[in-house]
This record gives sequence, C-alpha cells and structure tokens, in this order.
Amino acid sequence: MNASQLNYDRVAQAIEYLARHFREQPELADVAAHVHLSPEHFQRMFTEWAGVSPKKFTQYLTLNFLRSRIHQFSNMEQAADAAGLSA
Repeated sequence: MNASQLNYDRVAQAIEYLARHFREQPELADVAAHVHLSPEHFQRMFTEWAGVSPKKFTQYLTLNFLRSRIHQFSNMEQAADAAGLSA
C-alpha cells in the first residue's frame, strides 16, 4: 500500500471514529492515537484530506445531530448533554 492510500485509509478511519464518538467530543490526541499518528501530524493530514480540521468536523457532526433532534428536548441543557457539550 502506498503512502497516499495509507493516508486516505487513516482519514477514513478517523471520520468513522468521529461519527461514532462525536457525542463524547473526543480530544485530538484520542483520534490521532486511533489512527496511529501523532496529534500534530494527524491534524495536518486530516485538514489536508478533509478540507476542515478534526475539531471543525466534530462541530459539524454535533450541529447536525442537534438540528435533527432539537425538538426532542425540553431545554437547551438537555440538548447540550445529549450532544456531549456539557461538562
């Protein structure tokens, strides 16, 4: 497997990981470890391939989740909890 294919596969794995775990708001280091890269290298590679940073991608996933389910919550605190945004 060449380097380009390996990078593609790692970004695809990271996207899948983020899609499954966005409600946990994973740290950059956790996602990078999942694809066996340093956080710095992963950040650069993901941004290059996906066109947005891993953080921005996670924000998109969170926003889409909230948009699709906002009517299910009686207040913003419940919505934030469900999306993994509360501390």
